[in-house]
Amino acid sequence: MSTDDESFHPLGQEWEDELETMLDDTEYDSDLGMEMAKDAMRVTKGELSEADFHEKYHEDVMDEFGVDDRPTEEAYEEAKKNAGGFAEMLKSFDGDGDESRRDVMKKMGVGAAAVGLGAWGTAEGGQPNVADESGGHSSEAHREGDTQWGMAIDLERCDGCLSCVVACGEENNLDQGVNWMYVLDYEDAGADTSRNRLVRPCQHCTDAPCEKVCPTTARHTRDKDGLVLTDYDVCIGCRYCQVACPYGVNYFQWDEPDVSTEEIAEANDGEGDMMVDDRGRWVDSRSPRGTMSKCTMCPSRQDGFSGEEKVGTSACEDACPPDAIQFGNMRDENSDPQRYIENPSRGRALRDLGDKETTAPSLNAIEEDIADADADLASVLEASEDLDEETLRTMKAIEIVTEDFGEGDADSVDYEVHISDIFDLLEEHGLDLDSQEVLVELDLADEPDEGEEFDGADEGDAQDAIDDYDGRPSSSFKLLEDVGTNPNVVYFGNEPGPNAEQVEGPSAYADISYERADGSEPNLVDNRKEEVLDEGTVGDAGVSL
Repeated sequence: MSTDDESFHPLGQEWEDELETMLDDTEYDSDLGMEMAKDAMRVTKGELSEADFHEKYHEDVMDEFGVDDRPTEEAYEEAKKNAGGFAEMLKSFDGDGDESRRDVMKKMGVGAAAVGLGAWGTAEGGQPNVADESGGHSSEAHREGDTQWGMAIDLERCDGCLSCVVACGEENNLDQGVNWMYVLDYEDAGADTSRNRLVRPCQHCTDAPCEKVCPTTARHTRDKDGLVLTDYDVCIGCRYCQVACPYGVNYFQWDEPDVSTEEIAEANDGEGDMMVDDRGRWVDSRSPRGTMSKCTMCPSRQDGFSGEEKVGTSACEDACPPDAIQFGNMRDENSDPQRYIENPSRGRALRDLGDKETTAPSLNAIEEDIADADADLASVLEASEDLDEETLRTMKAIEIVTEDFGEGDADSVDYEVHISDIFDLLEEHGLDLDSQEVLVELDLADEPDEGEEFDGADEGDAQDAIDDYDGRPSSSFKLLEDVGTNPNVVYFGNEPGPNAEQVEGPSAYADISYERADGSEPNLVDNRKEEVLDEGTVGDAGVSL
């Protein structure tokens, strides 16, 4: 990602120039949008307080938009008095008349906070943004709660199949080329490996600069679970959020969407549950004309509208064949992403050896194979076609390093349960997997010296066995972490360097199609700007390297 000293934007001067050109084509003040984006990133870095940021731009935002609902203590109090009126008027505006949403706002003559509580979710329990002692934004003051949805993505497991992109397009009925989930390959002169790939959803930052520049708080962080969402009924399409985003994840809906709201509702048994969240706000699925959209991390799933079994899942995670995406609560140490982050080698091995539907040894096959075998380790392994010494060693090693193995609520526990079932079968056959003889033979324990007691399994040996099975990631990182946005996606693999250049991946976007609620099956498009729109928009192709 090319950057230089003159650019404020992490993606570099070329990217910044394209953003400015994009704003020049809108009816809104380009200079204001660029300056606000620059200072919003200063806020996330702790160089400017939230209060000073609001004060600096309040008059300019009022002059340009006729409203400044960016969160301050005063705005929050005013919002409690005025919530509803302005938002309801925007909801009734269909965008097809002679007046723009901007004209509607200016005719109303409304002031700060008239839109409502977009930045904080609901009046009950919502809190304004507060600057911490360093002058920057305090994440804890920004949002309290036990849930923060996020992801761990193992780039070294990703095979570039684009299944996640397809699943996202189908789930959200996206227009062609609106890739909320985006996969790209790159070459990097500074990297010592050919496994260079980046999977880019929205990072759902705890301290999102896109939210700070939104004059109407259409872009807001949902209080209960930290999802950064766009209220389509309130968004005026100024595109300031697109400029302020360090990651290039935003898309502007130029025309009427390919799939109508009626078709989406019909595909969901006449319900609009794939579009609204549990607050009744339109924040999910593709956006209407003239508004901004991006990855939402599936709020309608998280709110239970797709069934309780879908809570804590995302469409991209469900569709990923190599289990490279782990979605879950980043504030729960037992969630799938946090368990993966704690021990990624374990996570990799567990998904290979515990998924009974695909790659794991078959319980039934093992039972049938060893029925007539003796109960010693060598006989069991010789009799079983599905179970060899390396597989059994790794499975046992996973159990050794895992506290409360097979217990808990994370999806990965299902994999642990399958391994436990295999262990139970072997124990019933008479093979004691915790015995000195078996553990030593599997290189998971040391033979005690004469006269010494056996110490049992060795966690260090177990971890070595897991590392040897599928390797440890070359590194872990959060994308553009130095910007201070506190992203909620953790990566394993190579981080793109300043000399990275995008190249073709193993799967061509144009060769893959997806199905939408209206029955249409468009092909994926890598670059919406160049391949779909006559007059394009920055951010439509994902992060440009």
